[in-house]
Amino acid sequence: MYILGTMTPFIITSTQHPVFPDHLAPIDYSGLVAIGGKLTVPVLIEAYSKGIFPWSGEDPIPWYSPDPRLILLPDMFHVSKRLRRIIAGKKYEVKFDMDFREIVYKCATIKRKHQNGTWINERIIDTYEELFEKKIGHCVGIYEESRLCGGLYGLSLGKCFFGESMFSETPNTSKLALYHLSCFLKGQNFTFIDCQQVTPHLMNLGAIPVPRLIFLRLLKESGIHHNVPSRWEYP
Repeated sequence: MYILGTMTPFIITSTQHPVFPDHLAPIDYSGLVAIGGKLTVPVLIEAYSKGIFPWSGEDPIPWYSPDPRLILLPDMFHVSKRLRRIIAGKKYEVKFDMDFREIVYKCATIKRKHQNGTWINERIIDTYEELFEKKIGHCVGIYEESRLCGGLYGLSLGKCFFGESMFSETPNTSKLALYHLSCFLKGQNFTFIDCQQVTPHLMNLGAIPVPRLIFLRLLKESGIHHNVPSRWEYP
């Protein structure tokens, strides 16, 4: 059991259905709301539809719903001069919903500054691949001469995309993936991209923090319970 200060997060039992109460609120500054449960496709769909996501696949699973929440409106992506030159150069090929498992694996293994280890273990990879097979999980890959060198993955419910992780083996290729995702989602009339935690990097790309209650309202208004799974293609 995790205890933060004098407050204890909601403990998930194996028999609960639904797994998460409708009005879970963050109990500390990090946004932790619950501990335990199973990492399965039905549980993940319920969690994301309530603005909750797993921090890792390790038992007991920690579930988070930060306040504030960082979101990116598809038409508000900031294109820097450098990125604009990369786009104009047409050096890279962009593919949607290809090599999903490889993209998630690279997100897990890429070395990052100021970060030791990863929350993406084999359980995460396997379960999100199930979401991909059900056409709920999606990915964007950036290729240079057929070599995967950058990308991102996440899942969609209704008109929301929940971003999970990005990677760059070549500088700026994760930004390029997010740019192309934003263009695609704008064309599909998506409401927002959930970026989860507030980071300067994503705010520099146009993401904005919103109070958790506003995020949950936007989530509800985005038709998350009227999901039509599909495979994505990007010209």
